[in-house]
Amino acid sequence: MKDALDKQFDAEEQDGLSSSRNPGPVAYDALVLDAKLRQSLVTVRSLGRRNLRVASLEVSNLLAKSRSVPTFSSHWCRRAYIAPGYEQDTEPFLTYLQQLLEYTGARALITSSDGTLAVIRQHRAQLARRVGIALANEAALELAINKDKTLALAEQLGVGIPRGVTVKAVNEVHAAIHEIGLPAVVKPIESWLWGEQHGVRLICQLVTTYDEARRAVEELTQDGGSVLFQQFLSGKREAVSLFYVRGEMYARFAQYAKRMQPPLGGTSVYRQSIALPEDIGMQAEQLIRAMDLEGYSEVEFRRDSAGRACLMEVNPRLSASVEVAVRAGVDFPYLLYQWASGERIEHVSGYRAGGWMRYLEGDLLTTFQTLSQRGRPGVTPPVRAFTEFFVDFLIPTGYDYMDWKDPLPAWTAAIEFAERAQQRLEKKFSRRTSQ
Repeated sequence: MKDALDKQFDAEEQDGLSSSRNPGPVAYDALVLDAKLRQSLVTVRSLGRRNLRVASLEVSNLLAKSRSVPTFSSHWCRRAYIAPGYEQDTEPFLTYLQQLLEYTGARALITSSDGTLAVIRQHRAQLARRVGIALANEAALELAINKDKTLALAEQLGVGIPRGVTVKAVNEVHAAIHEIGLPAVVKPIESWLWGEQHGVRLICQLVTTYDEARRAVEELTQDGGSVLFQQFLSGKREAVSLFYVRGEMYARFAQYAKRMQPPLGGTSVYRQSIALPEDIGMQAEQLIRAMDLEGYSEVEFRRDSAGRACLMEVNPRLSASVEVAVRAGVDFPYLLYQWASGERIEHVSGYRAGGWMRYLEGDLLTTFQTLSQRGRPGVTPPVRAFTEFFVDFLIPTGYDYMDWKDPLPAWTAAIEFAERAQQRLEKKFSRRTSQ
Protein backbone atom coordinates (compact mmCIF):
# COMPACT_ATOMS: atom_id res chain seq x y z
CA MET A 1 0.00 0.00 0.00
CA LYS A 2 2.81 2.39 0.84
CA ASP A 3 4.59 1.48 -2.38
CA ALA A 4 1.39 2.23 -4.31
CA LEU A 5 1.09 5.64 -2.69
CA ASP A 6 4.77 6.35 -3.32
CA LYS A 7 4.35 5.52 -7.01
CA GLN A 8 1.20 7.60 -7.26
CA PHE A 9 2.88 10.53 -5.56
CA ASP A 10 5.96 10.26 -7.77
CA ALA A 11 3.70 10.31 -10.83
CA GLU A 12 1.94 13.41 -9.50
CA GLU A 13 5.31 15.10 -9.04
CA GLN A 14 6.27 14.35 -12.62
CA ASP A 15 2.98 15.78 -13.83
CA GLY A 16 3.50 18.94 -11.78
CA LEU A 17 0.57 18.11 -9.52
CA SER A 18 2.45 17.67 -6.27
CA SER A 19 5.21 19.34 -4.33
CA SER A 20 7.60 17.80 -1.85
CA ARG A 21 10.61 19.09 0.02
CA ASN A 22 11.17 15.82 1.88
CA PRO A 23 11.06 12.84 -0.50
CA GLY A 24 10.00 9.51 0.97
CA PRO A 25 7.60 8.63 3.79
CA VAL A 26 7.47 11.21 6.60
CA ALA A 27 5.39 11.24 9.76
CA TYR A 28 3.24 14.37 9.72
CA ASP A 29 1.71 16.22 12.60
CA ALA A 30 -1.28 17.42 10.57
CA LEU A 31 -3.01 16.85 7.26
CA VAL A 32 -4.87 19.95 6.05
CA LEU A 33 -7.64 19.32 3.53
CA ASP A 34 -9.15 21.79 1.03
CA ALA A 35 -5.81 23.25 -0.03
CA LYS A 36 -7.46 25.65 -2.50
CA LEU A 37 -9.04 27.62 0.35
CA ARG A 38 -7.43 30.64 1.97
CA GLN A 39 -8.01 29.32 5.48
CA SER A 40 -6.04 26.18 4.59
CA LEU A 41 -3.02 28.31 3.70
CA VAL A 42 -3.43 30.15 7.01
CA THR A 43 -3.52 26.80 8.80
CA VAL A 44 -0.41 25.44 7.09
CA ARG A 45 1.50 28.63 7.91
CA SER A 46 0.26 28.69 11.49
CA LEU A 47 1.34 25.12 12.22
CA GLY A 48 4.52 25.34 10.15
CA ARG A 49 5.76 28.34 12.10
CA ARG A 50 5.57 26.18 15.22
CA ASN A 51 7.89 23.60 13.62
CA LEU A 52 5.07 21.14 13.03
CA ARG A 53 5.20 18.93 9.94
CA VAL A 54 2.21 19.74 7.77
CA ALA A 55 0.93 18.15 4.55
CA SER A 56 -1.96 19.43 2.47
CA LEU A 57 -4.51 17.81 0.18
CA GLU A 58 -6.86 18.88 -2.59
CA VAL A 59 -9.14 16.91 -4.89
CA SER A 60 -8.23 16.35 -8.53
CA ASN A 61 -11.36 17.81 -10.13
CA LEU A 62 -10.62 21.24 -8.64
CA LEU A 63 -7.09 21.32 -9.99
CA ALA A 64 -5.39 21.82 -13.30
CA LYS A 65 -1.81 22.35 -12.11
CA SER A 66 -0.21 22.75 -8.71
CA ARG A 67 0.59 26.41 -9.33
CA SER A 68 -3.14 27.14 -9.01
CA VAL A 69 -3.02 26.10 -5.34
CA PRO A 70 -1.24 28.75 -3.24
CA THR A 71 -1.11 26.43 -0.21
CA PHE A 72 1.01 23.93 -2.13
CA SER A 73 3.67 26.58 -2.79
CA SER A 74 3.97 27.57 0.86
CA HIS A 75 7.37 27.19 2.48
CA TRP A 76 5.68 25.28 5.30
CA CYS A 77 3.76 22.78 3.15
CA ARG A 78 5.99 19.70 3.46
CA ARG A 79 4.07 17.71 0.88
CA ALA A 80 1.02 18.12 -1.34
CA TYR A 81 -1.38 15.31 -2.19
CA ILE A 82 -4.04 15.04 -4.88
CA ALA A 83 -7.07 12.88 -4.03
CA PRO A 84 -9.93 11.76 -6.30
CA GLY A 85 -12.99 14.02 -6.24
CA TYR A 86 -15.95 13.11 -4.06
CA GLU A 87 -18.91 14.94 -5.65
CA GLN A 88 -19.98 11.98 -7.80
CA ASP A 89 -18.71 9.11 -5.64
CA THR A 90 -17.17 9.40 -2.18
CA GLU A 91 -15.58 5.95 -2.11
CA PRO A 92 -12.38 6.70 -4.14
CA PHE A 93 -11.74 9.83 -2.05
CA LEU A 94 -12.34 7.96 1.19
CA THR A 95 -10.06 5.07 0.19
CA TYR A 96 -7.29 7.48 -0.79
CA LEU A 97 -7.66 9.46 2.44
CA GLN A 98 -7.61 6.37 4.65
CA GLN A 99 -4.49 5.02 2.96
CA LEU A 100 -2.83 8.42 3.14
CA LEU A 101 -3.55 8.74 6.86
CA GLU A 102 -2.07 5.31 7.47
CA TYR A 103 0.92 6.14 5.28
CA THR A 104 1.69 9.51 6.86
CA GLY A 105 0.64 8.83 10.45
CA ALA A 106 -0.87 12.31 10.72
CA ARG A 107 -2.05 13.16 14.22
CA ALA A 108 -4.68 15.75 13.27
CA LEU A 109 -7.04 16.14 10.32
CA ILE A 110 -8.31 19.67 9.61
CA THR A 111 -11.03 20.45 7.08
CA SER A 112 -12.48 23.78 5.96
CA SER A 113 -15.11 23.16 3.27
CA ASP A 114 -18.74 22.08 3.38
CA GLY A 115 -18.01 19.24 0.97
CA THR A 116 -15.18 17.51 2.83
CA LEU A 117 -16.99 18.11 6.12
CA ALA A 118 -19.99 16.23 4.71
CA VAL A 119 -17.80 13.32 3.59
CA ILE A 120 -16.04 13.12 6.94
CA ARG A 121 -19.38 13.12 8.74
CA GLN A 122 -20.50 10.15 6.66
CA HIS A 123 -17.37 8.12 7.39
CA ARG A 124 -16.23 9.54 10.70
CA ALA A 125 -16.04 6.26 12.61
CA GLN A 126 -13.63 4.78 10.06
CA LEU A 127 -11.39 7.85 9.94
CA ALA A 128 -11.34 8.43 13.69
CA ARG A 129 -9.52 5.12 14.17
CA ARG A 130 -6.52 6.61 12.36
CA VAL A 131 -6.48 10.33 13.19
CA GLY A 132 -7.80 13.01 15.51
CA ILE A 133 -10.53 14.86 13.61
CA ALA A 134 -10.85 18.58 14.33
CA LEU A 135 -14.65 18.64 14.27
CA ALA A 136 -17.38 18.71 16.89
CA ASN A 137 -19.46 15.62 17.67
CA GLU A 138 -22.22 14.59 15.29
CA ALA A 139 -25.14 15.81 17.41
CA ALA A 140 -23.65 19.30 17.68
CA LEU A 141 -22.77 19.39 13.96
CA GLU A 142 -26.34 18.49 13.04
CA LEU A 143 -27.59 21.49 15.03
CA ALA A 144 -25.02 23.88 13.55
CA ILE A 145 -25.24 22.83 9.89
CA ASN A 146 -29.03 22.74 9.68
CA LYS A 147 -30.19 26.38 9.69
CA ASP A 148 -33.75 25.46 10.67
CA LYS A 149 -32.52 23.72 13.81
CA THR A 150 -29.99 26.47 14.56
CA LEU A 151 -32.63 29.20 14.39
CA ALA A 152 -35.14 27.18 16.40
CA LEU A 153 -32.63 26.74 19.21
CA ALA A 154 -31.63 30.40 19.01
CA GLU A 155 -35.27 31.46 19.33
CA GLN A 156 -35.68 29.27 22.42
CA LEU A 157 -32.65 30.97 23.97
CA GLY A 158 -33.91 34.47 23.19
CA VAL A 159 -31.24 35.14 20.55
CA GLY A 160 -32.45 37.54 17.84
CA ILE A 161 -33.37 35.90 14.53
CA PRO A 162 -34.75 37.34 11.27
CA ARG A 163 -38.37 36.77 10.30
CA GLY A 164 -38.58 33.79 7.99
CA VAL A 165 -40.51 30.77 6.80
CA THR A 166 -39.46 27.39 5.42
CA VAL A 167 -40.22 26.79 1.74
CA LYS A 168 -40.08 23.31 0.19
CA ALA A 169 -41.42 23.97 -3.31
CA VAL A 170 -42.04 26.72 -5.86
CA ASN A 171 -45.79 26.69 -5.22
CA GLU A 172 -45.13 28.00 -1.69
CA VAL A 173 -43.32 31.14 -2.88
CA HIS A 174 -46.42 33.33 -3.14
CA ALA A 175 -47.40 32.65 0.48
CA ALA A 176 -43.83 33.26 1.64
CA ILE A 177 -43.71 36.64 -0.09
CA HIS A 178 -47.06 37.57 1.40
CA GLU A 179 -45.71 36.80 4.89
CA ILE A 180 -42.13 38.08 4.64
CA GLY A 181 -42.27 40.61 1.82
CA LEU A 182 -39.64 41.68 -0.71
CA PRO A 183 -36.70 42.07 -0.92
CA ALA A 184 -35.93 38.79 0.80
CA VAL A 185 -33.12 36.29 1.16
CA VAL A 186 -33.51 32.68 0.03
CA LYS A 187 -31.15 30.36 1.94
CA PRO A 188 -30.60 26.61 1.67
CA ILE A 189 -31.34 24.82 4.95
CA GLU A 190 -27.96 23.10 4.55
CA SER A 191 -25.10 24.48 2.45
CA TRP A 192 -24.04 21.05 1.16
CA LEU A 193 -26.62 18.64 -0.20
CA TRP A 194 -26.23 15.09 -1.45
CA GLY A 195 -28.42 14.65 -4.53
CA GLU A 196 -29.24 11.35 -6.21
CA GLN A 197 -26.00 11.23 -8.20
CA HIS A 198 -23.79 14.02 -6.87
CA GLY A 199 -23.03 16.42 -4.07
CA VAL A 200 -23.53 20.15 -4.52
CA ARG A 201 -22.78 23.31 -2.53
CA LEU A 202 -25.67 25.77 -2.31
CA ILE A 203 -25.46 29.49 -1.61
CA CYS A 204 -28.04 32.05 -0.53
CA GLN A 205 -29.64 34.45 -3.00
CA LEU A 206 -31.17 37.90 -2.71
CA VAL A 207 -34.52 38.21 -4.48
CA THR A 208 -36.42 41.41 -5.22
CA THR A 209 -39.27 40.20 -7.44
CA TYR A 210 -41.69 37.30 -7.57
CA ASP A 211 -39.95 35.82 -10.63
CA GLU A 212 -36.53 36.01 -8.94
CA ALA A 213 -37.95 34.30 -5.88
CA ARG A 214 -39.44 31.48 -7.95
CA ARG A 215 -36.18 30.91 -9.82
CA ALA A 216 -34.13 30.91 -6.61
CA VAL A 217 -36.42 28.45 -4.84
CA GLU A 218 -36.55 26.20 -7.90
CA GLU A 219 -32.76 26.16 -8.19
CA LEU A 220 -32.11 25.53 -4.50
CA THR A 221 -34.73 22.78 -4.12
CA GLN A 222 -34.12 20.86 -7.34
CA ASP A 223 -31.99 18.28 -5.54
CA GLY A 224 -34.57 17.74 -2.83
CA GLY A 225 -33.59 20.32 -0.23
CA SER A 226 -35.73 23.02 1.34
CA VAL A 227 -34.95 26.70 1.90
CA LEU A 228 -35.48 29.53 4.34
CA PHE A 229 -37.28 32.58 2.98
CA GLN A 230 -36.02 35.39 5.25
CA GLN A 231 -36.42 39.11 5.59
CA PHE A 232 -33.60 41.22 4.15
CA LEU A 233 -31.52 43.02 6.78
CA SER A 234 -29.56 46.09 5.71
CA GLY A 235 -27.28 46.65 8.72
CA LYS A 236 -23.70 45.70 9.58
CA ARG A 237 -22.47 42.15 9.30
CA GLU A 238 -20.49 41.03 12.35
CA ALA A 239 -19.22 37.64 13.43
CA VAL A 240 -18.04 36.11 16.67
CA SER A 241 -15.52 33.26 16.54
CA LEU A 242 -15.19 30.98 19.55
CA PHE A 243 -13.13 28.01 20.66
CA TYR A 244 -14.97 25.80 23.10
CA VAL A 245 -14.13 22.37 24.52
CA ARG A 246 -15.72 20.39 27.35
CA GLY A 247 -17.63 23.30 28.84
CA GLU A 248 -14.71 25.72 28.70
CA MET A 249 -14.25 28.72 26.39
CA TYR A 250 -10.60 28.98 25.31
CA ALA A 251 -10.78 31.92 22.90
CA ARG A 252 -13.16 34.64 21.73
CA PHE A 253 -12.84 36.94 18.74
CA ALA A 254 -15.05 39.36 16.80
CA GLN A 255 -14.83 40.95 13.36
CA TYR A 256 -16.76 43.36 11.19
CA ALA A 257 -17.14 42.72 7.45
CA LYS A 258 -17.18 46.00 5.56
CA ARG A 259 -17.43 44.36 2.14
CA MET A 260 -18.43 40.86 1.00
CA GLN A 261 -18.27 38.92 -2.26
CA PRO A 262 -20.96 38.44 -3.36
CA PRO A 263 -22.31 41.52 -1.53
CA LEU A 264 -24.99 39.58 0.36
CA GLY A 265 -23.96 36.69 2.55
CA GLY A 266 -20.70 36.04 0.72
CA THR A 267 -17.18 35.75 2.05
CA SER A 268 -15.82 38.89 3.68
CA VAL A 269 -13.24 40.57 1.45
CA TYR A 270 -12.50 43.60 3.64
CA ARG A 271 -12.81 43.01 7.36
CA GLN A 272 -11.63 44.38 10.69
CA SER A 273 -10.97 42.88 14.09
CA ILE A 274 -13.21 44.59 16.65
CA ALA A 275 -13.72 44.47 20.38
CA LEU A 276 -16.25 41.81 21.30
CA PRO A 277 -19.70 43.46 21.15
CA GLU A 278 -21.55 42.79 24.38
CA ASP A 279 -24.83 41.74 22.77
CA ILE A 280 -23.65 39.30 20.10
CA GLY A 281 -20.73 38.11 22.22
CA MET A 282 -23.07 36.93 24.93
CA GLN A 283 -25.60 35.49 22.46
CA ALA A 284 -22.97 33.61 20.47
CA GLU A 285 -21.48 32.03 23.57
CA GLN A 286 -24.90 31.09 24.90
CA LEU A 287 -25.76 29.41 21.61
CA ILE A 288 -22.48 27.47 21.32
CA ARG A 289 -22.79 26.21 24.89
CA ALA A 290 -26.38 25.11 24.27
CA MET A 291 -25.28 23.24 21.13
CA ASP A 292 -22.20 21.87 22.93
CA LEU A 293 -20.39 22.73 19.69
CA GLU A 294 -16.77 21.94 20.49
CA GLY A 295 -13.80 23.24 18.56
CA TYR A 296 -13.87 26.30 16.32
CA SER A 297 -17.10 28.03 15.40
CA GLU A 298 -18.00 31.29 13.69
CA VAL A 299 -21.39 32.74 14.62
CA GLU A 300 -22.57 35.28 12.05
CA PHE A 301 -24.97 38.15 12.77
CA ARG A 302 -26.43 40.94 10.71
CA ARG A 303 -28.06 44.01 12.22
CA ASP A 304 -31.32 45.54 11.08
CA SER A 305 -31.85 49.24 10.38
CA ALA A 306 -32.36 49.86 14.11
CA GLY A 307 -29.09 48.15 15.07
CA ARG A 308 -30.68 44.98 16.49
CA ALA A 309 -28.52 41.92 15.83
CA CYS A 310 -30.06 38.86 14.20
CA LEU A 311 -28.42 35.46 13.89
CA MET A 312 -27.58 34.43 10.33
CA GLU A 313 -25.80 31.09 10.75
CA VAL A 314 -23.19 29.09 12.63
CA ASN A 315 -20.13 27.73 10.81
CA PRO A 316 -18.52 24.76 12.62
CA ARG A 317 -15.38 24.82 10.45
CA LEU A 318 -12.55 27.25 9.78
CA SER A 319 -13.89 30.24 7.87
CA ALA A 320 -12.19 32.06 4.99
CA SER A 321 -11.81 35.18 7.12
CA VAL A 322 -9.86 33.47 9.93
CA GLU A 323 -6.54 35.16 9.10
CA VAL A 324 -7.74 38.44 10.60
CA ALA A 325 -8.08 36.59 13.92
CA VAL A 326 -4.67 34.94 13.62
CA ARG A 327 -2.96 38.27 12.91
CA ALA A 328 -4.82 39.81 15.84
CA GLY A 329 -3.39 37.18 18.19
CA VAL A 330 -5.98 34.39 18.22
CA ASP A 331 -4.44 31.40 16.47
CA PHE A 332 -7.53 29.27 15.90
CA PRO A 333 -5.78 26.77 13.57
CA TYR A 334 -3.22 25.96 16.26
CA LEU A 335 -5.97 25.57 18.86
CA LEU A 336 -7.68 23.12 16.49
CA TYR A 337 -4.45 21.16 16.19
CA GLN A 338 -3.95 21.04 19.96
CA TRP A 339 -7.50 19.81 20.46
CA ALA A 340 -7.48 17.18 17.68
CA SER A 341 -4.04 15.82 18.62
CA GLY A 342 -4.87 15.57 22.31
CA GLU A 343 -2.44 18.22 23.51
CA ARG A 344 -3.16 20.77 26.22
CA ILE A 345 -5.19 23.65 24.76
CA GLU A 346 -3.90 27.16 25.40
CA HIS A 347 -6.20 29.89 26.68
CA VAL A 348 -6.23 33.14 24.69
CA SER A 349 -7.13 36.01 26.99
CA GLY A 350 -7.35 38.84 24.44
CA TYR A 351 -6.44 40.14 21.01
CA ARG A 352 -5.63 43.33 19.12
CA ALA A 353 -8.70 45.14 17.80
CA GLY A 354 -8.66 47.54 14.84
CA GLY A 355 -6.58 45.54 12.37
CA TRP A 356 -7.76 45.32 8.76
CA MET A 357 -7.45 42.36 6.36
CA ARG A 358 -8.23 42.40 2.65
CA TYR A 359 -8.83 39.72 0.05
CA LEU A 360 -7.83 41.84 -2.92
CA GLU A 361 -9.19 39.65 -5.73
CA GLY A 362 -12.58 39.35 -4.04
CA ASP A 363 -12.65 43.06 -3.23
CA LEU A 364 -11.91 43.92 -6.86
CA LEU A 365 -14.71 41.64 -8.11
CA THR A 366 -17.14 43.10 -5.56
CA THR A 367 -16.31 46.61 -6.70
CA PHE A 368 -16.87 45.83 -10.37
CA GLN A 369 -20.10 43.99 -9.57
CA THR A 370 -21.57 47.23 -8.27
CA LEU A 371 -21.84 48.29 -11.92
CA SER A 372 -23.99 45.34 -12.99
CA GLN A 373 -25.94 45.22 -9.72
CA ARG A 374 -26.47 48.92 -9.18
CA GLY A 375 -29.70 49.76 -7.42
CA ARG A 376 -30.14 46.35 -5.81
CA PRO A 377 -30.56 46.19 -2.02
CA GLY A 378 -27.27 46.02 -0.16
CA VAL A 379 -25.17 47.07 -3.16
CA THR A 380 -23.05 50.21 -2.74
CA PRO A 381 -23.50 52.83 -5.50
CA PRO A 382 -20.68 52.38 -8.06
CA VAL A 383 -19.04 55.81 -7.63
CA ARG A 384 -18.87 55.37 -3.87
CA ALA A 385 -17.71 51.75 -4.22
CA PHE A 386 -14.79 52.61 -6.53
CA THR A 387 -13.81 55.58 -4.36
CA GLU A 388 -13.73 53.46 -1.23
CA PHE A 389 -11.82 50.68 -3.00
CA PHE A 390 -8.92 53.02 -3.85
CA VAL A 391 -9.03 55.12 -0.67
CA ASP A 392 -8.77 51.96 1.44
CA PHE A 393 -5.28 51.35 0.03
CA LEU A 394 -4.19 54.26 2.24
CA ILE A 395 -5.24 52.40 5.39
CA PRO A 396 -2.64 50.05 6.95
CA THR A 397 -3.95 46.63 5.96
CA GLY A 398 -2.87 43.02 5.79
CA TYR A 399 -3.58 41.12 2.59
CA ASP A 400 -4.67 37.52 2.21
CA TYR A 401 -1.88 35.32 0.79
CA MET A 402 0.77 38.00 1.53
CA ASP A 403 3.52 37.02 3.96
CA TRP A 404 7.05 38.32 3.42
CA LYS A 405 8.46 35.20 5.07
CA ASP A 406 6.44 32.99 2.72
CA PRO A 407 6.07 34.94 -0.56
CA LEU A 408 5.36 32.19 -3.11
CA PRO A 409 1.64 31.67 -2.30
CA ALA A 410 0.90 35.33 -3.10
CA TRP A 411 2.69 34.99 -6.44
CA THR A 412 0.78 31.78 -7.18
CA ALA A 413 -2.53 33.45 -6.34
CA ALA A 414 -1.67 36.44 -8.55
CA ILE A 415 -0.87 34.22 -11.53
CA GLU A 416 -4.07 32.25 -11.03
CA PHE A 417 -6.12 35.45 -10.87
CA ALA A 418 -4.50 36.79 -14.04
CA GLU A 419 -5.26 33.55 -15.88
CA ARG A 420 -8.90 33.57 -14.77
CA ALA A 421 -9.28 37.23 -15.73
CA GLN A 422 -7.86 36.50 -19.20
CA GLN A 423 -10.27 33.59 -19.62
CA ARG A 424 -13.23 35.79 -18.65
CA LEU A 425 -12.20 38.47 -21.13
CA GLU A 426 -11.70 35.95 -23.92
CA LYS A 427 -15.08 34.38 -23.21
CA LYS A 428 -16.80 37.77 -23.16
CA PHE A 429 -15.09 38.83 -26.39
CA SER A 430 -16.03 35.52 -28.02
CA ARG A 431 -19.71 36.01 -27.17
CA ARG A 432 -19.71 39.52 -28.60
CA THR A 433 -18.08 38.51 -31.88
CA SER A 434 -20.52 35.61 -32.31
CA GLN A 435 -23.57 37.87 -32.03
